[in-house]
Amino acid sequence: MKILLIGEYSNVHNTLAEGLRGIGHKVTVISNGDFWKNYPRDIDVSRKSGKLSGVLLICKLWTLLPKMRGYDVVQLINPMFFELKAERLFMFYHYLRKHNRKVFLGAFGMDYYWVSTCIKAKPLRYSDFNIGQQQRTDENAIKEQNDWIGTAKEQLNRLIAETSDGIIAGLYEYQICYKPVFPTKTHFIPFPICLPNDVNVPPSSHISCSSQTSPIRFFIGVSKNRSAYKGTDIMLKALEDVCQKYPEKTQLLKAEGVPFAQYQHMMDNCDVLLDQLYSYTPAMNALLAMSKGVIVVGGGEPENYEILHENELRPIINVEPNYESVYHELEQLILHPERIPELKRQSIEYVKRHHDYIKVAQEYEKFYLQK
Repeated sequence: MKILLIGEYSNVHNTLAEGLRGIGHKVTVISNGDFWKNYPRDIDVSRKSGKLSGVLLICKLWTLLPKMRGYDVVQLINPMFFELKAERLFMFYHYLRKHNRKVFLGAFGMDYYWVSTCIKAKPLRYSDFNIGQQQRTDENAIKEQNDWIGTAKEQLNRLIAETSDGIIAGLYEYQICYKPVFPTKTHFIPFPICLPNDVNVPPSSHISCSSQTSPIRFFIGVSKNRSAYKGTDIMLKALEDVCQKYPEKTQLLKAEGVPFAQYQHMMDNCDVLLDQLYSYTPAMNALLAMSKGVIVVGGGEPENYEILHENELRPIINVEPNYESVYHELEQLILHPERIPELKRQSIEYVKRHHDYIKVAQEYEKFYLQK
């Protein structure tokens, strides 16, 4: 098949493209590289700075329209698939719909159905927008609600969801937002991860790990603008406090606004990653860490394993969305470092079993052909 992947989130489309090419498809990725992360793509459509940036991007996209037609499959990373206002994207969507065989929507992140479901139906015990029945009121949560509810973004999201050939959910959370509304066209497919050097899963005894005489290296990435929204503020506080209590047994590595290459290097040199307090599931950042044998503290709820039909592995240290839970789990790991080798082994096996980019590409291929 000839496939066009539009937009980027955390290297999802670039990795998927590699998998689809590996099983014989011709794939083009057109994106902005996910802003500063600058992931690889075939056609760059990043928006420049300045007052005329929007006009310049529209002009560039107009010239690229001939390269966005004649595909068997077009997949959009999100309803906001180009860096333009929603009002500007209707025309581009209609063009893609008209000049290609099938169009699929990715349910991979922030959109109307995610926001609306979390603030109204509240099927999740906690999320970016609720803790139990209580709605979150931090700045980012309110901003996203205002952006997606009752706006052109909502209209665009509804249009694409209703008229697309299929909707692919990358996480359990997004599956339960779309499936009730679009039961016949929504399908869960795990995120794709390219395992480092096709790594084999070593036995526990062969994985290097921290011990009581070797500090456990904890790593956390901090984004100033989204710290409270993603729960990084709570995780960082708990991590700093537990490291202060056990200074000889711990080492804290913190990444703040660093390029992705440097971030990856820091990740490579750690034992444990803290990521996304309000998530039920590990997303791309956590999965990448796990593929390297890094233990993840974050989202590992029972629903995450159930949707994957995983009955054996439990590599993720799951935490509730509060300081006490994070502190307790970190302290338990420090006090019982003998757990580390098996958690590392299981982390690699988990990604290899469920997220290998070739296996995931084959699932996409099957779904594309069914629709």
